[in-house]
Amino acid sequence: MVLTPLDFEKPIIELEAKIEELRHLSHSDDININKEVGDLQAKADRQLRQIYAKLTPWQKVQVARHPNRPHLRDYLSALIDEFTPLAGDRLYGEDAALVGGLGRLYGRPVVVMGHEKGHDIETRMRSNFGMAHPEGYRKAQRLMDLADRFALPLVSFVDTPGAYPGVQAEERGQAEAIARAIARCLELRVPFVSVVIGEGGSGGAVAIATANRVLMLEHSIYSVISPEGCASILWRSAENAKDAADALKLTAQDLTRLGVVDQVVEEPLGGAHRHPKETVETVGRALETALDDLRGHDGDALRRERREKFLSMGRSGLT
Repeated sequence: MVLTPLDFEKPIIELEAKIEELRHLSHSDDININKEVGDLQAKADRQLRQIYAKLTPWQKVQVARHPNRPHLRDYLSALIDEFTPLAGDRLYGEDAALVGGLGRLYGRPVVVMGHEKGHDIETRMRSNFGMAHPEGYRKAQRLMDLADRFALPLVSFVDTPGAYPGVQAEERGQAEAIARAIARCLELRVPFVSVVIGEGGSGGAVAIATANRVLMLEHSIYSVISPEGCASILWRSAENAKDAADALKLTAQDLTRLGVVDQVVEEPLGGAHRHPKETVETVGRALETALDDLRGHDGDALRRERREKFLSMGRSGLT
């Protein structure tokens, strides 16, 4: 896999390129340089560990947006057996930015949905870079109805810069669709687990993440607005995005302390973009554990717990 290097990763990328060059040289010339390769690999791992142990919020934004990070369809293909996609909102049309359907998570029947960003320019254009239209959120409501009707647990994967803000989306009722999706989340009588796998942007994320358990990958982000958007409002310039990222408290660690997120799912050393398969497996196990914890709760208890969880946010310190 060819990685797109982030600025702060360049020293590591150079070391890894040297390691690959030495390995190729060893195979082609019958030269045993295992010790040199091992020493360089240990140095690269050490530097990688040091860098990722103290990432700034802005660096975490860059990692969360990395193009090699596993996306929704990677999780679906690896974790969901017998996945049957359901298309359309029965009102307007299909939205490729929000994918959902029926399947089995480790043998457990579930309804699953999430944002799909795409891996290349063709799939990114088709999925509108993960920015869903109103029909996407109305499809999400349809999937929630399905989960409730057949008493199936609901799992959602969040990865969006935010709902699409275009004129046509607004004409078709973007705000109303998001609000109704959030309201429907709060009414569900089935176990609902959500995981932020990349970006969790604004109401476009909350619309499918108002869950009993909200998980976040270690280097993902979750915020009311993007750092660039925040900077353009507060400083009148997107150049202050780093300052905005610091102020927004958008990291998984900050949000866990604030009680917005229930669990941080650790990523492999160097981030999910370096080890996508291992990351997907780790997320799968975390989802299974969360659903097991919710098993046996009756519908009224699940609904009540979810509503109290979200209605209580931000109340601490108020008199």
